[in-house]
Amino acid sequence: MRRPLAVALLAAAAFTAAPGARAEADAGPPAGRTSEGAGAVLDGLKTYGQAVLRAGDGSVRQIPAGLHEMRVDGGGTLQTYGVGVAGYAQPQARFTETGWGGSPLAGNAEAGRIRWVLEHSYPQFNDLAGLAKASGAGSLTAESAAAGTQVAIWRLADGAPVEAADPAAERLADYLQREAGRLPEPPASLGLDPGAAAGPVTGPTGSRIGPVTVRTRAQSVTVTPDAAAAAMGVRVVDADGKPLTSAADGSRLYFEVPAGTPDGRASVTVQGSTKVPVGRVFTSGVPAEAQIVAGSSESAASAGAVAAWRAPGQAPAGTVGNLSGATAVPAAEATAGATLQSPESPSSQVSQGSPAFPASPASPDEERLASSGSSAATPVIASLAVGLVVLGGMVVLLLRKRPLEGDHPEEDGA
Repeated sequence: MRRPLAVALLAAAAFTAAPGARAEADAGPPAGRTSEGAGAVLDGLKTYGQAVLRAGDGSVRQIPAGLHEMRVDGGGTLQTYGVGVAGYAQPQARFTETGWGGSPLAGNAEAGRIRWVLEHSYPQFNDLAGLAKASGAGSLTAESAAAGTQVAIWRLADGAPVEAADPAAERLADYLQREAGRLPEPPASLGLDPGAAAGPVTGPTGSRIGPVTVRTRAQSVTVTPDAAAAAMGVRVVDADGKPLTSAADGSRLYFEVPAGTPDGRASVTVQGSTKVPVGRVFTSGVPAEAQIVAGSSESAASAGAVAAWRAPGQAPAGTVGNLSGATAVPAAEATAGATLQSPESPSSQVSQGSPAFPASPASPDEERLASSGSSAATPVIASLAVGLVVLGGMVVLLLRKRPLEGDHPEEDGA
């Protein structure tokens, strides 16, 4: 029984003494994705009628169908329809804007047709008489138009066996489902490319790291750099090195990091007011509660991006080259558009297509390590060895103190 115990103790010692293993075990869950665009709180159903849902077991139930309203953080309102028929979005639930790929519409071939329905029905198409004539509905109220539109969306999103209770609303739902074409996914109300969710753009100190491109329908957005990084002299600038406080769609932002700045990272936040595009999805963390935008007032939106840097010749921890084609440009050469490359140093080219950073001369400490055959791992190996020796001694004392069963058969009869 003691030999397996000794092996287990030694294995536990090896795990405990290995800093890398301990760090991995202690690491918490990965950070959640950073949202881009608007955040909002659901007020509830405001304009709606009734629908009939027929379940697979033959049961029938009546459910409300129509337009919700949402209050946007920082100002503004949205009108939304539910994406899934199975869920009922709870009032006061918090939602964030997301792309189709991060919503229940991910991989749904009908997503483009749902956007067509939104663009061609109530409330975007607000001529109820014209909508009734086109659909053969006879006459429509705001409530029946909202119910018919919601039913059409449910059918396309879920393939749900659902019908509008009002005959006019049902004829509108049939018309929308039949006529729906396909439209592309709408852009975010405000975004950065690459955004914080994609990870940091990277580069060495003494350069301009970027670009990060603004994508927005707003005429102008404010640019707010990381205050802590700004205190170290890191600035958010344009391609000519001029500090940026505002930007527009297509503007390119760079992080200018002075030479000698300690290794680190910085963020930038852009904020503006714009209409959220029809067809954008808002999620709450509960897939069945997802909402899709049917109308928007001017609403507040924001987005962020991150940069990370190290001394030249070192790749920032946790990154693999520069992301999304971002480049690190020496401040003195940025206007001329020169990028840092070092084809002679393959180790500095972390990923194909990423600009390489020039290797810096070895420091005196590095030279001493190289000449002695030591490395940065030496203290780790030493501490591991000491831990194993101490625990090994304890195991030996245990084994010597009490004989193992079966080692002295002549004593069995004593």
